[in-house]
Amino acid sequence: QVQLVESGGGLVQAGGSLSLSCVASGRALFDYTMGWFRQTPGKEREFVSCIIQSGAKSMYRDSVKGRFTVSRDNAKNTLYLQMNSLKPEDTAVYYCAATPRTYLPINVDEFDYWGQGTQVTVSS
Repeated sequence: QVQLVESGGGLVQAGGSLSLSCVASGRALFDYTMGWFRQTPGKEREFVSCIIQSGAKSMYRDSVKGRFTVSRDNAKNTLYLQMNSLKPEDTAVYYCAATPRTYLPINVDEFDYWGQGTQVTVSS
């Protein structure tokens, strides 16, 4: 099975940018459709973005479209999330996730493997 480790979170002012990374080990990243989710205390984990194995197709939640970009480098076994024009409501713990499914899933229960998360805090 694959192990996932996120990095790149931190504190940023509104309007700023952050780039998250998720490194996969144990299995090749190319075997998986990858996703980004986020969660705030007391709320359910929510879908942010996903990208299929080849990187040819991706999907975003409406509130991040035009601001966030998901990408992957299968040769480096790394998934990325570039976050621009950040807003205080983007504050959350961000998780990467993996699934062998070959479509673009958006539900938590469609993903099989999860990282430990990285905190993103956007100040107003």
